[in-house]
Parts: sequence; C-alpha cells; structure tokens
Amino acid sequence: MFLPSPLDTPVIKGTNPETGEEEDRTPDEDDHTAALAFKIATDPYVGRLTFFRVYSGKISAGSYVYNVRSGKKERISRIFQMHSNHQNPVEEISAGDIGAAVGFKDIRTGDTLVDDESHPLQLESMDFPDPVIGIAVEPKTQKDLDKLSNGLAKLAEEDPTFTVKTDEQSGQTVISGMGELHLDIIIDRLKREF
Repeated sequence: MFLPSPLDTPVIKGTNPETGEEEDRTPDEDDHTAALAFKIATDPYVGRLTFFRVYSGKISAGSYVYNVRSGKKERISRIFQMHSNHQNPVEEISAGDIGAAVGFKDIRTGDTLVDDESHPLQLESMDFPDPVIGIAVEPKTQKDLDKLSNGLAKLAEEDPTFTVKTDEQSGQTVISGMGELHLDIIIDRLKREF
C-alpha cells in the first residue's frame, strides 16, 4: 500500500495563538517547525515516550522545541523511529514523518510543538469525550499507596479519556473511564506494570 508523499498533500493550517489568524505551513524541511504530539506512552526502559508527527520543518535530537500550550521550551534528548515495539534511534525527524521523543517534562496529547516562540502556531487538537463511569480504588496495604498514586498518574497521562480524582466527601480515589472494560484494562495494567 502506498500513501502520498508529504509534498503531495495540502499545506497544514493552524491558528496563530497571538493574533487568532489562520496560518499555513508547507510540508518542507526548510519551513518553520510545526509538529503535533498525538500519543504519550510509558516505556519501561526509556521512560515517557511522546509520539509526534512533523508537519513542517524538522525536529533534531538534542534540540529545543517550544510547546505552544505550556509556553515553555523543552529539550528533546533522544528521538526514535518506532517499528512495532522496537526503537531505532535517529538524529532527526523531517516533515511528513512520525517519531517518538524522550525528554519532555510537561507535554500532553494534542500539544503543538514549534521551533521557537517567535513563530507560534496552534494545530488542530483532538477532542476527547468525558468519562462515563467511575469506580473507587484503594491499595491492599498502606505501603502500596505511593505505587497506586504513581501508577494512576502515569496511566492518566497516557490516556486522555481516563481520569483520577479524590472524592471530597468519602476521601476515596475514584477512577473514571469510557466503560467497564476500559476500567478493567486500566486496573489490569496497574497490577502488571506498577
């Protein structure tokens, strides 16, 4: 199966967060960088992986990118091209390619990454539905409380449709998701991975 070259696709449109006007970016390595973080995953060996697609420009290992949502610059320590669950280290990801990066401290699914704050652009993000069901969870022993908290925080970071909160009246930790199966899978991952 063949897909079109990035050069054959139309220009990407985004919104300048300062002016509110629509701007175009071409799928060219020499244009200003615009990339969209579309998934966050926790890897047992490298830590938190952020999957992103570069729409224009390029992102290099060791470089800094500007997160339009947070307003902060962050350094990308390593970049990988992913093949199933194998990570192939690369020096850069160019326009039209998908990669995964390590090194972000504050990033969420749907964040736009640009080369610097002088050329901001907000790409269209994804809309996620609100969770529909919630259940209370608690650790078997008090010493597992930290493990539970850390595990739930990492899982909530990966999955925007999964939320964790503390009920003010009962003091219980309540996890919410898109259905019973979703929560069963979350609990199973929590037991296996954390």
